[in-house]
Amino acid sequence: MDFYLCPIASGSSGNCTYLQADDERLLIDIGISGKKVTQGLEVIDVNPTTIKGILITHEHSDHIKGVGIISRKYDLPIYATAPTWERMMGENMLGKVAEHNQIIMEKDQPLIFGDLVATPYSIYHDAVDPVGYMFTYKGKKIVLATDMGKVDRHIVEHFCNADGILLEFNHDINMVEVGAYPFHLKRRILGDHGHLCNELAAKVLAHIYHPNLQWAILGHLSNENNVPDLAYLCAKNALAEKNIEIGKDIQVTVAKRHDMTPIHRV
Repeated sequence: MDFYLCPIASGSSGNCTYLQADDERLLIDIGISGKKVTQGLEVIDVNPTTIKGILITHEHSDHIKGVGIISRKYDLPIYATAPTWERMMGENMLGKVAEHNQIIMEKDQPLIFGDLVATPYSIYHDAVDPVGYMFTYKGKKIVLATDMGKVDRHIVEHFCNADGILLEFNHDINMVEVGAYPFHLKRRILGDHGHLCNELAAKVLAHIYHPNLQWAILGHLSNENNVPDLAYLCAKNALAEKNIEIGKDIQVTVAKRHDMTPIHRV
């Protein structure tokens, strides 16, 4: 069994994640150029023509600006909720998309790709209908959880018993507060429909830890309001408070902003 996740880019300037479950292959968001996507796939020896579809979390440009290009080039179906489709098509965010590639999905309704099951779940973010994703394959589970202002019980339920998770560590609160962003943008980032801060994300990670959680990728770091070492330290300290040791009990990696993050298998 070959079940893994590989961020091609992760950060406030662009996001794209590749997920493979043997022959079932998906892209989650494409907020980078089509060229960068194909170059990233080439690095991990993946032929774009073997990909089964593109899953959308929400319509912000750092998640969809390359979606239309890749869909047209490789005739790939795009999966998004009805409100997200309405916004993307109404504002011409993707360019022309073939009708047969416009797939409407519903939250908490599984998408079936052979033995791979992808389940979109509701999250809190200032988009029209944002989702995270839970992927299960032959008894293993990988979760993608970014772009959320807060975490509630419903969201945490999707994290439980995961074998791997890509979790947002977007910002350091102090860096946002003293930074140069205008007040309205600071309020958005720090609000319940913005992004997860290091401290909260670290607490979530420590809370959901169990012996079978093999790895956590700290993703979607802000370029202006975070640094990789700080995100990592927050995760390390929160885990240490529960006697969970990085390197021994769990692998923790900070996703790269512009480059490939190593493949993480379960």
